[in-house]
Amino acid sequence: MADKFDSMSEQHQDFLSRQKIFFAGSAAPTGRVNISPRPTDVFRIINANRVAYLDYIGSGNETAAHTRILPRMTIMTCAFEGPPRILRLYGTASTYQTGTPEFETLLADHYDGTAPRNARQIVVLDIDLVQTSCGYGVPLFEHQGDRPNLTRWADAKSDAELVDYRREKNSQSIDGFDTGHID
Repeated sequence: MADKFDSMSEQHQDFLSRQKIFFAGSAAPTGRVNISPRPTDVFRIINANRVAYLDYIGSGNETAAHTRILPRMTIMTCAFEGPPRILRLYGTASTYQTGTPEFETLLADHYDGTAPRNARQIVVLDIDLVQTSCGYGVPLFEHQGDRPNLTRWADAKSDAELVDYRREKNSQSIDGFDTGHID
């Protein structure tokens, strides 16, 4: 039922491009394991062994803290519509904060050079294993649309308020690990 691959095939990439949500999982050697849902409109396939996603300011920043300590990460998506399937991407992650040269290069190369005001970083996963499994236990859901709440929330804040929020909520993980964010 589960198959392993060294890189993403065209079929894997096609499957990823049709999904509406993915989950990013990370963990430090101690503390809590984090799994975060992400919208696929920010997800980019760079090549068969590298993906990235544009990450927004949120209530925490576990991924940045975890990958500074132990850069392993898993990205998982599954089919909530159509034939059942689960796809996992395992590898080594890096985070690039807004304003860094790496962020700007990734933004220019994969996001038309523009980021929303509430962007905080781009997360890159260098893939060393791709795994597919049946997904028979995944329920069927219909996608009704994206929630506008995060964009509305950010639009209601000034630039200074967004910086203050990021300093308060995104500088340490819930376990007290530094995320590396500077403003």
